[in-house]
Amino acid sequence: MTANINIIKLTAAEIAEKIASGELTAVEVTEAHLARIDAVDEKVHAFLHVDREGALAQARAVDEKRARGEKLGPLAGVPLALKDIFTTEGVPTTVGSKILEGWIPPYDATLTKRLKDADVVILGKTNMDEFAMGSSTENSAYGPTGNPWDLTKIPGGSGGGSSAALASYEAPLAIGTDTGGSIRQPAAVTGTVGVKPTYGAVSRYGMVAFSSSLDQGGPCARTVLDAALLHEVIAGHDPLDSTSIDAPVPPVVEAARNGSVEGMRVGVVKQFRGEGYQAGVLQRFDESVELLKELGAEIVEVDCPSFDLALAAYYLIAPSECSSNLARFDGLRYGRRAGDDGTRSAEDVTALTREAGFGPEVKRRVMLGTYALSSGYYDAYYGSAQKVRTLITRDFEKAFEQVDVLVSPTTPTTAFAIGERADDPMAMYLADLCTIPTNLAGNAAMSLPCGLAPEDGLPVGLQIIAPAMKDDRLYKVGAAVEAAFHDRWGHPLLEEAPSL
Repeated sequence: MTANINIIKLTAAEIAEKIASGELTAVEVTEAHLARIDAVDEKVHAFLHVDREGALAQARAVDEKRARGEKLGPLAGVPLALKDIFTTEGVPTTVGSKILEGWIPPYDATLTKRLKDADVVILGKTNMDEFAMGSSTENSAYGPTGNPWDLTKIPGGSGGGSSAALASYEAPLAIGTDTGGSIRQPAAVTGTVGVKPTYGAVSRYGMVAFSSSLDQGGPCARTVLDAALLHEVIAGHDPLDSTSIDAPVPPVVEAARNGSVEGMRVGVVKQFRGEGYQAGVLQRFDESVELLKELGAEIVEVDCPSFDLALAAYYLIAPSECSSNLARFDGLRYGRRAGDDGTRSAEDVTALTREAGFGPEVKRRVMLGTYALSSGYYDAYYGSAQKVRTLITRDFEKAFEQVDVLVSPTTPTTAFAIGERADDPMAMYLADLCTIPTNLAGNAAMSLPCGLAPEDGLPVGLQIIAPAMKDDRLYKVGAAVEAAFHDRWGHPLLEEAPSL
């Protein structure tokens, strides 16, 4: 077991290097992580499906390539936990919902295919809020995931399974999706690194849609460099996705290896503090700002008044798009079917299927979105929300005329208790207060650990926001901050690992 613990504590970059040199085999690495999953996932519940045979087969293929003297990619043989929202050929894809229980996709999402082509070993599919609707992973139809720092706390959402897999050392890499903060907020509350790339930078083909103008897949890891290596693998133009950006991937790995903020102008968003923010979160954020100043950055306060309207705009736009996207789940083509006894009409079967297959939060958002798009209310609600979205985008544009990046707390509080906000949707929605504006504008953003809150000893996240297609700035700043934190206080996860 000692060998397994040593392997699972390695970074993705270290694992790849040791496999390439022959010090470790990909099979050894995969077996170590599968053993870790066996040991702790019953308590954590990060995974919905573990593809043991598939992962070992991928690992053996990597070892055979190396034995033949073939050049291995920068992440060849490194295990990864994949959010259960990306189609994976031959492996169940449920999106955390009963309506797709048992569905086996016949094709790979573009992101899944790129991982396989890069010889990344996919361990399995991770738990998530149903259809990515939630901030705690409590909305999963298959039960909640626990935060490895404290299993009574939430691991964030909707990608809590991916963040928990990292924090519990079940995988060194993971994939998430971010519609209103679902990569960054889980990263913040689990002490890991999560990146929302520029909208359109990572293909959405084969990613089950929640809100098409907001959804974005991205990398999750325990270090900034590991996230950059994964970002480079999954990003790039895809002709199968009409929203995919046809432009070179920014030099994210180079930026992560040469992190510096010397001479950069860093904006502190005025709107991202005040009532509702935990004292320990603001304390760690203020310390991070001081650190940036010490590292050579110029700090500028930035006023973005429309950000105060972002939450309201998001919860009209996202439900409106989800009401359209989820119309395809009718029980007639694939997935679950209820009430089809030969006596009912297609409309009745569809209604019964949705009643049995969708959870309360999905139904809530579909109804809200359908109402907002209905005749007589479209302009008042959906149309107005889109105008606010334009104002938010303009606020970002003005801000980036003054500064290179923006910073803020990632979340207003640390991880809250499982069940604490389950009956209060508005309190739950506030968890995404700082992350939502970036999705509305399509910019790039990262969350990385900036210490532990003194009042509860739980991780706090620092959010860095960059202009569209300037994703490398996230890694440049993130790597500098990470190195400085490590030199002064040690990495809050890697050296003060939670006990399971």
